Amino acid sequence: MNVVVKNLTLIAGMLALATCASTSDQSAQTLTAPNLTQVSNSETLTTIKIDGSSTVYPITAAIGKEYAANQNNKVQVQVNFSGTSGGFKRFCAGEIDISNASRPITTEEMEACRKNNVAYIEIPVAFDALSVVVHPQNTWAKDITVDELKKLWEPGAQGKITKWSQIRASWPDRPIKLFGAGKDSGTFDYFTEAIVGKAKASRTDYTASEDDEVIASGVSKDPDALGYFGYAYYQEHKDKLRLVAVNNGKEEAPLPSRQLSLYHLYVRVRAP
Repeated sequence: MNVVVKNLTLIAGMLALATCASTSDQSAQTLTAPNLTQVSNSETLTTIKIDGSSTVYPITAAIGKEYAANQNNKVQVQVNFSGTSGGFKRFCAGEIDISNASRPITTEEMEACRKNNVAYIEIPVAFDALSVVVHPQNTWAKDITVDELKKLWEPGAQGKITKWSQIRASWPDRPIKLFGAGKDSGTFDYFTEAIVGKAKASRTDYTASEDDEVIASGVSKDPDALGYFGYAYYQEHKDKLRLVAVNNGKEEAPLPSRQLSLYHLYVRVRAP
């Protein structure tokens, strides 16, 4: 087994044991072991490239930092995020070594990997709880039903459902500002399939981003805003955001939590 496969196995092993963490630094990172400047000319510097889901990014970045801090690891770790779909595009093209994802790989992506002779190992690393959030000054939306979310986010709502009162008559006649995952995000795929009933079916007149920090920042600055993303990003900004409980309109609405995590987060590592 060569040095690349050994290092990929080490990082994947650590990721598989990782728990959800969060970080305020959402820029791309290149993490280098402290003693790399002392590597002799006879040794080849290995770079492990990681991209994909912004939801998995905090886990990967934290573990990457821990890995790079080991004096014995003569390796660079590049960690970036472009969304689950963006990561799969690069992964199946052979451009990166590890693809982070907040949904399973699709058959089309499997075929792209096969055509490019990219074999891989899938490793679930965590569960996440998709979270609907509003500004703390929003005193009316304590809970929301799946049907109300569908009414708000389905493609037919575009340009038509623009006020809170249109979602629930008892809510104020105020404009609603929407923030959510971009089209390359696995969270977008999961949310649209679970709420609207079809993956990628969504209104487009909202602030969309694969960077969950953009969503958190937007909602935290606007009392009329509503957004969704992974639970870790709520935890990072819980002093500036409020969770909205989601239910079916009949049972008690639970709030997202570590105990109520609903969908898998994955890494896919290129096989030797």
